[in-house]
Amino acid sequence: MRRMLFLLLMALWVGMVSPAQARKERLILATTTSTQNSGLLDVLLPPFEQKHNVRVHVIAVGTGQALKLGEAGDADLVMVHARAQENAFVAAGFGVKRHDLMYNDFVILGPAADPAGIRGLRDAPEALGKIAAAKANFVSRADQSGTHVMEKNLWQQAGVTPQGRWYVESGRGMGEVIHMATELRGYALADRGTYLAYLGKTDLDILCEGDERLFNPYGVIAVNPQRHPHVKIALAEKLIDYLLSEEARSLITSFHVDGKQLFFVSP
Repeated sequence: MRRMLFLLLMALWVGMVSPAQARKERLILATTTSTQNSGLLDVLLPPFEQKHNVRVHVIAVGTGQALKLGEAGDADLVMVHARAQENAFVAAGFGVKRHDLMYNDFVILGPAADPAGIRGLRDAPEALGKIAAAKANFVSRADQSGTHVMEKNLWQQAGVTPQGRWYVESGRGMGEVIHMATELRGYALADRGTYLAYLGKTDLDILCEGDERLFNPYGVIAVNPQRHPHVKIALAEKLIDYLLSEEARSLITSFHVDGKQLFFVSP
């Protein structure tokens, strides 16, 4: 008798669930750790998910790995921040079109004691050169992320090949790198958004900022269905349209941590 009652109740419950609810689609977004660690996606994605009855499954990795997921067809779209790599991704036919989404900038973090003496510098390669000369601890993401690509470019401009015990190749995400640099009383290159989101978890200071070479633009690209017919291109394009909409731009602009804006929408 109890079993029959249970089955009857289950049947009634199933009947109350709409077909749309039962068929909630999943869209895969490969993106950078900075967009997730900052908390932005927790604010940005829910309105889209609710409106379109979809769950956006986020894979937060470095830009290089995110683009590889797109190349393999393991994501429907990518949101990343390494312009040269993004352009190559589209040129090779893996992406449909790159859209400017938002930007912030990179900063060089370090301990208050600042053993390399870089505080106040606006020349990022010069700052890295001084860190190398002092053999002060520097924690690198070393993961082919957008941040790592930027770091390598800056070392090259500084005329330095970083190596030795002072140079820590972590292979970790941005939040973990900030934590490691804090523990080691060392330096790190970070995007400003993640740093601001981690202010309560680190006592590192911004020691070098304002160099125009530290500009950090983010782009969003749908994976090309001609390469991978299974990708959900229609839904991916709906998400891109939403991200470029006034609703999403307002959410990005109003996203603050401790009163500080983390990202700025592209013109």
